[in-house]
Amino acid sequence: MGTAPSAGEITRLLAAMKHGDQAAESELISLVYGEFHARAERYMRGERRDHTLQPTALVNETYLRLMQNHALDFRSRAQFFAAASIVMRRVLVDHARARGAGKRPGGKQKVDLDEFLAARNPRLDQMLILDQALTRLGEMDARQARLVEMMYFGGLTEEETAAMLGISVRTVKRDWRSARAWLQAALSSSPA
Repeated sequence: MGTAPSAGEITRLLAAMKHGDQAAESELISLVYGEFHARAERYMRGERRDHTLQPTALVNETYLRLMQNHALDFRSRAQFFAAASIVMRRVLVDHARARGAGKRPGGKQKVDLDEFLAARNPRLDQMLILDQALTRLGEMDARQARLVEMMYFGGLTEEETAAMLGISVRTVKRDWRSARAWLQAALSSSPA
């Protein structure tokens, strides 16, 4: 996969794109493709080989959706990758919904949050269940739901998350503990 692109280079390209530089977009694609593909492979690793959504298609759909939203104003590499991971999650959830993933006849499917968060290859049906729980959390506490998206799906550190949300690292830690506890309880009783 090579070396990761520098934060400064990606931030420079994002600024150039904001000012309409189409060459910057092409350069950005070539710089971030490897990291996007690695994330897509991580999400898809637990799925069957003949799955209808493959990592390359996931990357392409993610990038298209990300770039179609012209209202987004990426100011840093961290913000760009956080948004990309969230979009990738939404592509996966949309795909899982279309395929009816997560529906288990005759009972409940439980997901252990710690196992899910530690998993290198979360299954799409589990991702759909987590998405449903995150949606419910977002209705009660939008900041905590956004924090989970940024830290888990976006891969941001506590410090980066604090800066993006305009809160202290201490508040991020407290919200993370609270969100995890709420999600674990919600996932433990999640209906299929």
